[in-house]
Amino acid sequence: MRLIRAGLLLSAALLPAPLLAQAAAPQAAPNTATSTASVAPLNFTERTLPNGLRVYALRDTSTPNVSVQVWYDVGSKDDPKGRSGFAHMFEHLMFKATRNLMPEQMDRLTEDVGGYNNASTNDDYTNYFEVVPANHLQRLLFAEADRMASLVVEPVSFASERDVVKEELRQRTLAQPYGKLFSIYYPEVSYTAHPYARPGIGSLEELQSAGIDDVRAFHATYYRPDNAVLVVSGNFDPAQLDRWVDQYFAPIAKPGYPIPRVTVAEPARTAPVTRTVYEANTPLPAVLMSWHVPADRDPDIAALSVLNAVLATGESSRLYESLVYRDQIAQSAETFFDTKQGTGNLVAYAILAGGKTVAQGEAALMREIARLRDAPVSAAELAEAKNQILTGAIRARETAEGKASTLASSVIIDGDPRAADRQLAAIQRVTAADVQRVARRYLNAAQAATIRYLPAEQKPANAAADPVTIAPTVQVAALKAPADIPVFTPAPEGQRIQPPAPAAPVAADLPRPVETRLANGLRVITVERHDLPLVTASLVATGGAATDPARAAGASSLSAALMTKGTATRSATEIARAVESLGGAIESDASRDGASVDLTVKSDQIDPAMTILADVAQHPAYAPEEIERARAQAIDGITVAYKNPAQLAGLVAGRAVFGDRPYGTPLEGTPASLKALTRQDLTAAYARTWAPSRSALILVGDITPAKAQALAQRQFGGWTVPTPGASAAAAAEAGFPAPRVIVVDMPGAGQAGVVVARPAIARADPRYYPLAVANTVLGGGFSSRLNQEIRIKRGLAYGAGSSLSAGRRPGAIAARTQTKNETAAEVVSLIAAEMQRMGQAPVPPSELDTRKAVLVGNFGRTVETTDGIAGLIGGYVVQALPLTELGRYTAEVQGVDPAAVQSAAAALLDPKAASIVVVGDAKQFLEPLRKAYPKVEVVPAASLDLDRATLTK
Repeated sequence: MRLIRAGLLLSAALLPAPLLAQAAAPQAAPNTATSTASVAPLNFTERTLPNGLRVYALRDTSTPNVSVQVWYDVGSKDDPKGRSGFAHMFEHLMFKATRNLMPEQMDRLTEDVGGYNNASTNDDYTNYFEVVPANHLQRLLFAEADRMASLVVEPVSFASERDVVKEELRQRTLAQPYGKLFSIYYPEVSYTAHPYARPGIGSLEELQSAGIDDVRAFHATYYRPDNAVLVVSGNFDPAQLDRWVDQYFAPIAKPGYPIPRVTVAEPARTAPVTRTVYEANTPLPAVLMSWHVPADRDPDIAALSVLNAVLATGESSRLYESLVYRDQIAQSAETFFDTKQGTGNLVAYAILAGGKTVAQGEAALMREIARLRDAPVSAAELAEAKNQILTGAIRARETAEGKASTLASSVIIDGDPRAADRQLAAIQRVTAADVQRVARRYLNAAQAATIRYLPAEQKPANAAADPVTIAPTVQVAALKAPADIPVFTPAPEGQRIQPPAPAAPVAADLPRPVETRLANGLRVITVERHDLPLVTASLVATGGAATDPARAAGASSLSAALMTKGTATRSATEIARAVESLGGAIESDASRDGASVDLTVKSDQIDPAMTILADVAQHPAYAPEEIERARAQAIDGITVAYKNPAQLAGLVAGRAVFGDRPYGTPLEGTPASLKALTRQDLTAAYARTWAPSRSALILVGDITPAKAQALAQRQFGGWTVPTPGASAAAAAEAGFPAPRVIVVDMPGAGQAGVVVARPAIARADPRYYPLAVANTVLGGGFSSRLNQEIRIKRGLAYGAGSSLSAGRRPGAIAARTQTKNETAAEVVSLIAAEMQRMGQAPVPPSELDTRKAVLVGNFGRTVETTDGIAGLIGGYVVQALPLTELGRYTAEVQGVDPAAVQSAAAALLDPKAASIVVVGDAKQFLEPLRKAYPKVEVVPAASLDLDRATLTK
């Protein structure tokens, strides 16, 4: 099991409640006991076919879905010599044609029926996974077997997918701040012998050098039944499943030649390694330190998992408390526990705060690691870490897909399907002495590899950066192609075997909310789910950033971030420790139209957790020192976002579409607006949103309506706010500004971010469902028109899509992608053409049905988890929709016809009303863009001003 750091963070984002209410509860002593809730072991059957395929089945009749996963025991470490990134590129090719399947037909079999599919490449494995309605199980088994047995590799799709992978490399590694630090430099500096040293994404040069024969040899060598694991999880008949597996997978032959295995052992690091690099597009300095840890199956992994949680899980963790909160050295300080089949790494890193140096960050990280070696962790820290890991494990098993992934990872990484359960049991037995022992064994100063990652502009004159490359001692083998590799071609039309027909649908069990109301007006909404010992609580209110004055952009967002940073009786640290000691996480957030405070805990901890949530919601302190700390962190976060072409393009597009209207200013503010905010601005933002009469408490999971009502009454029954005076009539909103074409020039940007956006409608508009379906045809999912044109047909981007944001006020619809700079103008023209086409002709019924299935399927998967249900209901509360929307959603989507889609698209997707924003290296695309749009505005990135609708200083 990969117990990588869970995102149990408690920092930014949902708003609480009004001023004076009930008295705060007395402080509780630190929790030093682990929860009594437990994780039920995975209940599965297993068998191995004569050809070596290992088959695991986890039955769950409570879901209408089924997850099919095939994991191959081949990953980036197995990339052949001179072919780094090859396993990852091959992952892409597996979605092309087989003897019986057309290219991208896997999407037809999944996305088009309301499911989805994806894949990932890890150092140790490549996995392919789908979730579909349970009646489509047989079709997926047929398809997975067909691409295992008869993949077709031909020049056109090979070249196209190679270009897509290049764009993925540019997007994730070259254009994104710190992309090279994590994707390239970290693995290269971590290993001197093992091929884990090679970045999984590969290099542009080696990707270009790969040929079709290489691909065919790779498939024949590794994609075989005796190197694979099949996991089926969800609603199925076990006997029928066995028959289908025997029908489709058993005939696949086991090759007679052996599977090449990496047997290289990474030598222990006995002297520290340090590299200093200077990179463009680095908004803040960073430092990363890593230490070798043993293979995931090693007994010490349990203690190291607990150590990792103590170090960096949540805001009560040691790294957050010291580097981010107390000393304010870092904008963020985190870890990832990168365990593998072989030698892995514990990685700690800090993105430094503005004005801080890498020397300060490095010294602080080393100081916290030394504390783990020098003294045992406290009993409270030990219990908290175990509870957090336990809660994370429960949440990972909420869905059929989550259970399947947990089991498959155990098989591939640890060689034992029960490894995840055994590791959880071992974690409960870990002592403070165990944590100190593994810290001393693995985390010594001499065992560290350090990367100091600095902005290019900080490089001293005549100074040379340290080279970071793959060590020449790394051992990589060339791929020896098997003899007589079969070359598959698509079957002639009359001979192609079609996927079997779907079976009868399995009815979904939709959530059934039960609503009551307290005397003060607070709505209490409960959804019972007793299959796991888990409860999500969400307190939601209406108001949000749309109520911020024009001069106070970011007030509601910063006010929300401060909700968990202290109350009248609890400090920020005490809040974090109290919630995280229960194994939970508390988050606060503001949206355009509302705000919320959310937490998820094991059900036996909901009572004490609700005490903290209620205090945070009703008694935020807004202490001056907390305001300054949160302000600095927010400014640093925005500074990082401004260096990402895609993020910046989205912010500029929002300003261009809305101008000075309420949705126009950046939700989180700008550096200038945040610096100007006063405490009064923040308390006023709180008061504009939080009152019991405009709030709802949503409780989902292992709780009854009666208990929910009692909890709500006890914690919120005394919540009152001063009666507001009569408010002045709201000023009439200005009209939408004229569309603009804007280029933000970011010299040296690794990619261009492209957004085409225009005004849309409010959520209550009767055209909402037709427009939602139209948007999904345009850019919703892998099979959408934008992705087909930009990625699949032309390989110009890693992905392209569109989104509809419909609020209490009219929102926007936006199409977006990232592409290499020189093709930005071409991508703009493709997007505009597809938007125009939507209103010119009806969508064919067959295409429309598939896009409606995407919406219905996404909705169905959302209601599989407690936080998904809470989020849906919270959205309905904020948008003033009735709870009956839960039951109406599917019928409303399915009732949309081609005429309604065309009508909505003609009115609301016409690109003539859209603003176009391109952020990138302008010299590479400005000339062709100007030919199409002579009135294009060019704004140097350094001159951009998002506080003004004009966008210039």
